[in-house]
Parts: sequence; structure tokens; C-alpha cells
Amino acid sequence: MLTPERHRIILDMLQEKGVVKIHELVQETDSSEATIRRDLSHLESENLLKRVHGGAALLQGKGMEASLSEKSTKQLSEKKRIAELAASLIQEGDCIFLDAGSTTYEMIPFLVDKQVTVVTNGLMHLESLYEYDIQAYVVGGKIKGLTKALIGSQAVRGLQDYRFDKCFMGSNGIHEEFGYTTPDPEEANIKKMALQLSEKRYVVADHSKWNKVMLCAICSDS
Repeated sequence: MLTPERHRIILDMLQEKGVVKIHELVQETDSSEATIRRDLSHLESENLLKRVHGGAALLQGKGMEASLSEKSTKQLSEKKRIAELAASLIQEGDCIFLDAGSTTYEMIPFLVDKQVTVVTNGLMHLESLYEYDIQAYVVGGKIKGLTKALIGSQAVRGLQDYRFDKCFMGSNGIHEEFGYTTPDPEEANIKKMALQLSEKRYVVADHSKWNKVMLCAICSDS
């Protein structure tokens, strides 16, 4: 069995059980105890699990998320630089999707005079889009107070009416092996739908998101 496959099995078992013993992992992967111990050490170094006596435990917090106001104050200068670079990729007349993230919010001032059309599920984005006189549409759905995002089946259905030249979205976790992840399955569904409907796709995230894995997959990094 290849190493990435063993790692995925180990993490899947942790998601299911919370704590797993080394002998269970040996049996499930048909590997030696020494191999499993090396795997656990590697995954712990990547902050994906915690070694405990005789096995491993799931790190707490994969389903937890900071509020948008908290996120907005962190790595702000870095987010602004990322936002300016991302906005430079947008052509005049593009129809774009901006998801409800703190870095996508910072893109809005850089969209002035580009004659773009913006679709968003970010409630915090609306006032800024109005202030800068940018043509914008908002999807419907349930309000998630923590991130000021519109989520749920109604939001997904609303997105299906659009086709985007480009989409820009945040990610709570970015990992070489496990791709892009977020704590909330409903927000993950919005992001997945926007990716499907976009000709070009961009993730905008600061360095603090690297080598983190959250609860729900958005897409791979390929």
C-alpha cells in the first residue's frame, strides 16, 4: 500500500472514531507497526493528529471556525497584497464570483473601473460593493452569522443560474496531500458549485492556511 493511501486511511479512521490504536491501524492497512509509527510521526508533524499512548487521537478544532470579524484583523497587509494580485487577473467585463471570505472582501476596492459583474454569497461584501458602485448580485439562502455567509440549498440553487469567467474563494486549510478544506459542509457546497460554474478558478489565502486540514473537502490541489 502506498504511503498517501495509508495516510488517508489513518485520517479517515480518526474522523470516524476520534482515537485509534496502533494495532487497529496495522490490521486495517496490512502494514508493520514500525511503518504505522512512522506514519503517525509524519502526520503529527503536519498537525493532522496527536500521538497518544498506543495510538493517535484526532486534533480538536477541525470543525471550528473563527468569526469573520476575527479573520478580518489577521494578516491584513498580506491579504491586501493577495487581493490586489488576484484583482489584477480580472479582465474588463468579467463576471466573477466572490465567496464570503476576508481576503475576497479586500479585493473589492481593486475592482473599481473594471466594469465587472460580481455575484457573491458574502453579506459583508454588499456594502463595499455598493460603496464602490460595482454591479453585484447576491444569492439567497440561510444566513450563517459567524462568517456572514449565505449558505444552504437555496444558495446552491441560486448559484446555478450563473456562469462565471472567474471565481475567487478562501480556504481555511491548504495541504499538499489533502487539498483545500473548510470547517462547514454547507459552505463547502457553495464553493464546490462555484468552482463547477467557473471557467477559471482561484483560491486566495494567506500563509496561515498552509499545512492545515479542516473537516470538509472543497477540492484537491491538482
